[in-house]
Amino acid sequence: MELDARQRAMLEEMGVRVWAPRDAVSAPETAPAPPFQNLPEGSREGQAAPRPAAPRVPPTQVPVPVAMVSDRAAVAPSRDLPADIAAMGWDDLEAAVAGCQACGLCKSRKNTVFGVGQRQARWLIVGEAPGENEDLQGEPFVGQAGKLLDNMLKTLGRSRTSDDEAQSVYIANVLKCRPPGNRNPAPEEVLQCEPYLRRQVALLQPRIILALGRFAVQSLLQHSVPDVATLPLGRLRGQVYRYEGVPVVVSYHPAYLLRTPQDKAKAWDDLCLAQSLMMDSSA
Repeated sequence: MELDARQRAMLEEMGVRVWAPRDAVSAPETAPAPPFQNLPEGSREGQAAPRPAAPRVPPTQVPVPVAMVSDRAAVAPSRDLPADIAAMGWDDLEAAVAGCQACGLCKSRKNTVFGVGQRQARWLIVGEAPGENEDLQGEPFVGQAGKLLDNMLKTLGRSRTSDDEAQSVYIANVLKCRPPGNRNPAPEEVLQCEPYLRRQVALLQPRIILALGRFAVQSLLQHSVPDVATLPLGRLRGQVYRYEGVPVVVSYHPAYLLRTPQDKAKAWDDLCLAQSLMMDSSA
């Protein structure tokens, strides 16, 4: 994958070292200031994280091979959606989420967080649950984690605000309401929200799903990877799974990357894998 000087500068600031022939790299003084330059590294609470040692060179050095679908991730049998949700279009589905009272999260939320992006996007990014900022604004991945995600996507020429379906992404969460205190999603909450996400996938018909974080991965792969609840996320990376027939690539949540910046190079590997799948499907 060819990277221009701006993308290389962004990756360098992100902590990802990119190989290139000596004469192919522009002088650092001529590169625009990368978007990561003023982005603090740390947890959601703003605690500073130590600067990592230089990570390994990611697979931009050589062509990224397309991973085979995991043997454990055989396509699960189709599961029927509730008839009322299965018949909904985008607007009806969004209205149903806004009025949902299926679990106790409706009592503490300020806003539901349905999703954002173009509704013909080829990429779907699935996170875990809204945090405080998302609950206030009604949009997924805002705040520092959202900025990091947006800047990572920019390196691939993709954006949640693009009107071009080839460049746009749609972003949604497994849960549409914030768990109080940003606690982990409860199994019964995920169960109640899952039909909404499944209908979003059916309406969007994405070519690729990028699952960010442990709870997003567990929700998407629970019917195709029997031991997914006990496997660490790092063990699930680097393979291609399926959700409702759509290829799924597993990666770290941006909030985790802010706390653990040494794993940003691995997240870049995951983006390269997703990008290679998209290029293969377009061939």
